[in-house]
Amino acid sequence: MTATILQQLTTIAQQEGVRILYACESGSRAWGFASPDSDYDVRFIYAQPRDNYLSIRDRKDVIELPVNPILDVNGWDLRKALQLFLKSNSPLYEWLQSPIIYSEDSNFASHLRGLMNSYYSHRSGCHHYLSMAYNTVNNDLRHPEVRLKKYFYALRPVLACGWILRKGSVPPMEFGILRTMVTDTGWNDAVDDLLRQKVQADEKAVIPPVTLLQDWLETTLARYKEQAERIPAAKHDTQRLDELFRNYVA
Repeated sequence: MTATILQQLTTIAQQEGVRILYACESGSRAWGFASPDSDYDVRFIYAQPRDNYLSIRDRKDVIELPVNPILDVNGWDLRKALQLFLKSNSPLYEWLQSPIIYSEDSNFASHLRGLMNSYYSHRSGCHHYLSMAYNTVNNDLRHPEVRLKKYFYALRPVLACGWILRKGSVPPMEFGILRTMVTDTGWNDAVDDLLRQKVQADEKAVIPPVTLLQDWLETTLARYKEQAERIPAAKHDTQRLDELFRNYVA
């Protein structure tokens, strides 16, 4: 599949007349809990020719391939990506840490990674991950049977929020790293059991609720929400991002 993805990226660059600066896997395959039938979620950042940015004409700032059940490919224009970086867009910060990189301008990627902890808003990050977790818990985990994968869609953002609160840094993307914060044996045994099921089950597999994890999610979410409210808002200037932008459209 990697060869197919690389060919798709090459075709996009040629057809759209853009330069792809970074491309990675962004979904469950990068998070570390893919099912056998999980699709591929490819995300990329691209730069247009310099004169495009100097035109008064409105131009699209995303590139999306038609919906495909196996391959989901989506890219953001450099200006859009840097604007979202300034706003602490958590998915973008995750992309830059993906363990599966399809293509990258190493100078661009390393430069942006070097700015992550300077620009990341802990308050914004916590609110993003708490919202994700609450939505999953309330909408998907309160039934007699629940979809197996939804536990990971709740656990991972809770752990990411906990990482921000406890370590004061950008949370890693991978579930396997995030879960190291929890040392409780019962919790880890329950998660290990879910992971064993997940790697063998399809995306629609359902299981009975896991009481231990349900209780942990409820109590931890309430505690983290209270702590997140006390984080001060952050504001950053655009100077270093402007310099990066100018460098890559020159």
